[in-house]
Amino acid sequence: MSIASFISYLSLEKNYSPHTVLAYEKDILDFKDFSTLQFGLTDIDEASYGLIRTWIISLVESGISNRSVNRKVASLKAYYKFLLGLEKLTINPLAKHKALKIPKKVEVPFSELEMERVLGQVNYGNTFKGKRDKLIIELLYATGIRRAELINLKMKDVDLDGNTIKVLGKRSKERIVPLLELVKQSFLEYEVVRNELNAIQDEAYVFLSSKGNKIYETLVYRVINRYFSEVSTKVKKSPHILRHTFATHLLNKGADLNAVKELLGHSSLASTQVYIHNSIAELKKVHFSAHPRNKKL
Repeated sequence: MSIASFISYLSLEKNYSPHTVLAYEKDILDFKDFSTLQFGLTDIDEASYGLIRTWIISLVESGISNRSVNRKVASLKAYYKFLLGLEKLTINPLAKHKALKIPKKVEVPFSELEMERVLGQVNYGNTFKGKRDKLIIELLYATGIRRAELINLKMKDVDLDGNTIKVLGKRSKERIVPLLELVKQSFLEYEVVRNELNAIQDEAYVFLSSKGNKIYETLVYRVINRYFSEVSTKVKKSPHILRHTFATHLLNKGADLNAVKELLGHSSLASTQVYIHNSIAELKKVHFSAHPRNKKL
């Protein structure tokens, strides 16, 4: 029953998404199956760190990436932390566990030229899909919102008079993000064709399919990949790269790191500081041109 209680806690009290809750549950049940098959232990509440470490080793040897292993262990660690809160455990067996090292992924943002081309030279057409797709790209680049935040954006959350949108981020945390005038104009154009759809099933949501249903993650990915393939040779073209691009371009132009943090909806500054690495070329230019010692050369 402890696992079921934990899953309910994640869903009802922590308000995690169904997808996230399912991932936690799968990770924990995978460990339970391993414990039962390998050691005959049916109650993982009694598992020792030695047993857990054996499971971790088996995951690594099976070829699973260190990143995926860390995620699974994090799920189990959260479960034991939950049991500690209920006083069903006196110590978390994973309290002193150190995560496996993972290589840093370099996310290469789109250049300003690529953004100018995709928004100024690509022909989207005067159709519903064209107007919608262009607005999706403009909104992601102009606000830095996440793909899920874009998908779940509702009509009532868009304030065109005030040039803002209200975004519901992770952990149901709301934030207000300003809208550029160009994006506002694209929204007005999209709204016209949106209202002309024959049947709208999900009226509350901003972005709809041609059948009037709320859009989905794969559709957004396809939109980004399709249009950026016309202007960019980068291997990875995704909504998340647009989020990186938003942050990088703002920082390159001298935006305050704390301001970018608030716009992105990050809970800590450490998450935002990742984007500084993408701006290192610009930082070098500033350093080179501005430092007094460089004038001595």
